[in-house]
Amino acid sequence: MTVEAAFDIKKVITPELITLNLKGTKKEEVLMELTDLLVNDGDVIDKDTFFKDVLYRETEGITGIGQGVAIPHGKSSAVKNTTLAVGISDHPIEWETLDENPVDVVILFAVRDQDANTLHIKLLQNVAVLLADDDFINSLHHIKTKEELIKLLGKTRD
Repeated sequence: MTVEAAFDIKKVITPELITLNLKGTKKEEVLMELTDLLVNDGDVIDKDTFFKDVLYRETEGITGIGQGVAIPHGKSSAVKNTTLAVGISDHPIEWETLDENPVDVVILFAVRDQDANTLHIKLLQNVAVLLADDDFINSLHHIKTKEELIKLLGKTRD
């Protein structure tokens, strides 16, 4: 069994951590919207510290991976539970990306300091494997409900 198959992403994503109607048009606005979801769910205990940690990580390298998707992440002492928040937009969001196009899907990783080398890696591996699949990307851009998104994220590649 592969690491990707062994890790169940559905254990860290819930409907409360998903928004299908991002309002922001700029990276910082969207990151704050997703941070608010994490704070409201109790996964982030210090909004300002986490937000600063995510913005700092953004200065270290491009998180817009192309095909309309960005995967920002923050390793932070402000994170109580390692998880992720997902936002989907019906409009383009300005973002630095590998293909120089805006994004409309943002998957924000919130990682506890002590999980930085374990759960974080499994989360990234799982999502990276999914994002390497063109069918997954296509499906991601056509999500209509939070339940569809959770089911899609729970897929594993054989």
